[in-house]
Amino acid sequence: MIFGRIKPLDAILATAEKKSLARTLGPVQLTLLGVGAIIGTGIFVLTAAAAQKAGPGMMWSFMIAGAVCAFAALCYSEIASMVPVSGSAYTYTYAVVGELLAWMVGWALILEYAVAASAVSVGWSGYFMGLMKSLTGFELPQALAAGPAWSMNGFIPHADFSHGVINIPAIFVALAVTALLVLGTTESARVNAVLVAIKVAALTAFIALTLPVLDTGNFSPFAPNGWFGPEGTSGMGVVGAAASIFFAYVGFDAVSTAAEETKNPQRNVPIGLIGSLAICTIFYLLVAAGAIGAIGAQPVLGLDGSVVAPGSKGFADACATAAHAGDLVCSNEALAHVLRAINWTVVGNALGLAANLALPSVILMMMFGQTRIFFVMARDGLLPEKLASIHPRFKTPHIVTMVTGVFVAIAAALLPVGQLADISNSGTLFAFFMVSIAVLVLRVRDPHRARPFRTPMVWVIAPMAGLGCLFLFFNLPVDAQMVLPLWGGVGLLLYFLYGYHKSHVARGVVETHEQDPGIPPQPVPPMPGAHTPGGRDA
Repeated sequence: MIFGRIKPLDAILATAEKKSLARTLGPVQLTLLGVGAIIGTGIFVLTAAAAQKAGPGMMWSFMIAGAVCAFAALCYSEIASMVPVSGSAYTYTYAVVGELLAWMVGWALILEYAVAASAVSVGWSGYFMGLMKSLTGFELPQALAAGPAWSMNGFIPHADFSHGVINIPAIFVALAVTALLVLGTTESARVNAVLVAIKVAALTAFIALTLPVLDTGNFSPFAPNGWFGPEGTSGMGVVGAAASIFFAYVGFDAVSTAAEETKNPQRNVPIGLIGSLAICTIFYLLVAAGAIGAIGAQPVLGLDGSVVAPGSKGFADACATAAHAGDLVCSNEALAHVLRAINWTVVGNALGLAANLALPSVILMMMFGQTRIFFVMARDGLLPEKLASIHPRFKTPHIVTMVTGVFVAIAAALLPVGQLADISNSGTLFAFFMVSIAVLVLRVRDPHRARPFRTPMVWVIAPMAGLGCLFLFFNLPVDAQMVLPLWGGVGLLLYFLYGYHKSHVARGVVETHEQDPGIPPQPVPPMPGAHTPGGRDA
């Protein structure tokens, strides 16, 4: 029975007990850990795409996405505290719901991590080329600095190469990070703390310089595309922008997975989660208000007067006209662009430099998270164990890292950042939906098991988390929604051709591998002493 294949929870917990961790983190440390993990690429890169979808209404979008994240985070924390090993939602699902759905979650997480790394690579490219142009006047031809615009002809994607062919800088940074991962380059917690400080300082400077020149007239009309976008469009409006902006909050699971080394987790984990999400939401709202108030954030219309989605051919055509050349929504480096537009060119360049320094470490963390999921699935027998091979000299999983790097580089070369973020979100929302289900299943199936953290009002919070994830998923653009079942279909085919027969659980092998010494260590601990498998910055 395929649904009866459950990785024994006791075996997982026995594995975890081999590496007991001291409970040292208090509520302030946990909150700061969350802030460092959450604030990152999303706010630097997605502000322009969110403005095109919602206009000034993107401020509501940040609040909606933050609320869904809060519900999902509380569910995540209960299972993370019970199953304190790496593998993220894949391991949790395997222990609770069974192998088939665990495979689907793991397969969705591979999509999430890899495509998110591609999105960050494209974001880095925009800031890098903007900084080069501002400092030296050099710019690559448009054909080599951006991928093509994409549109859907029914269910068939169509590429238009008139405004871009291939994103060379994005390929460069993706392959450079891949090479670093193969070589085994690691960063210390101190380096990561410095990068977090750079990001926070850059955003603080942005807020301090833009709010004083805020023009309230720029907030009208507040929601030009409405809540759900005009009829006939998908993924637009305030809610469509919230589905995209969800990308800016992912990373809160760093707090959840730190539950095993938190003092009094029942009290401190909710404080850390809700506190970090609240601080980040306020930060994001202030940044959005500064950007909107300083230069406006109204969407551009297509040349025929229609509403157009970011990354589409109609959007690229409109942004190519002189009338929209300076618009926020058309910028590849939104925040630096705003500062330059209000005559803070030096600070704008500094913010661009901060993004150039900080974003490669985010790509590294996301690609590492993806290879970690691949690695654990291969050691469970669900993927060929050759993928879990460790390089004899570098001691890294070089095969799976190189496969991941090539996939990330190709996606970054050919797709715009907004579409990549939406595709990544489809995988993330599915994984979080499964976690919210797993919490309820485990409450019924094993009510007496020790829970260091218990989700408050679980029969309200977990359904709210699940429904919230579904709500945002169905407000993604149709092409991003379609990617998940198509990717899932490929995954199911692979599972029944290989994993179903080779699975260790099916063969009666019950040892767990999540903390084997052969698994490479997490490259960028969020803070000194914090053990956060699966944690990442987005």
